[in-house]
Amino acid sequence: MQSNLAARHLLFAHAAVTDVLGKKLWHDQRIARWSGDSLGSNPADLAAASLSDTDIVLRDWSLRRVGADLQARIPAGDFSLDLTFKAQQPVLLQGQQGLSRKGPDEAQASYYYSVPQLQATGTTTLKGQTRTLQAGSTAWLDHEWSQQVLHPLAVGWDWMGINLLDGSALTAFQLRDKEGCAFWDGGSFRSAAGALYTFSRGEVTFKPLRSWRSPMSNATYPVEWMVRTPTDFYTIKALVDDQELDSRSSTGAIYWEGLSEVWDRTGKLVGRGYLEMTGYAAPLKL
Repeated sequence: MQSNLAARHLLFAHAAVTDVLGKKLWHDQRIARWSGDSLGSNPADLAAASLSDTDIVLRDWSLRRVGADLQARIPAGDFSLDLTFKAQQPVLLQGQQGLSRKGPDEAQASYYYSVPQLQATGTTTLKGQTRTLQAGSTAWLDHEWSQQVLHPLAVGWDWMGINLLDGSALTAFQLRDKEGCAFWDGGSFRSAAGALYTFSRGEVTFKPLRSWRSPMSNATYPVEWMVRTPTDFYTIKALVDDQELDSRSSTGAIYWEGLSEVWDRTGKLVGRGYLEMTGYAAPLKL
């Protein structure tokens, strides 16, 4: 679940479920205005958020902190999520103590933290069939915000957040120009023991290995990448090619975001997580 408070009076979110066996992405979205009043104080509000903790209500969707855990309640059109997330590791501050550069100018930066390796429990329901999450299921939470728009050269980005099977966490990204070339990159690796290495510009490269063309938007997305980082060479592969999201009624963009697996240089499966690619259907405008 993602939210945006940039306008302070508009909240939007999208949620998706990938049916790996059926090779289908199910997607829904919400958008509503918020007066800025505190939670529950304005009956006209269809959305509200706490400014002091994780507590977001967007129509019939919610993401709340209950004790030390996070709870997501997302009833959507063809699916619903009823999940609880328990932190197993401390917050990971991306970039320099939470300030992540996104371009050559110092102002082109975002405040960015992650909580990887979340223990996930609960149920998912798809087309009336409810499934309980398997023991050992994990999730990843990202929170990123900025008052600075993207660099004028940027048309989109490629990003991955991966829970590695040994308990480590890997983040890698690149920003692309209109020629498809990377002009900024970054990310981090935190070992299961807690040692953090923050990648410097030029230490991450993305090389596309296989692409898929969307019949809906005609955009072509690399759905398999070779990603070089200071810690290893990784191959990231989409579990389902068609995980394109049409979020024009909420985020205003068509982009690709979906479940992926990661393999190391020896061909061993080492992690699972999310790959996100923007700016392929049209240049991203922020």
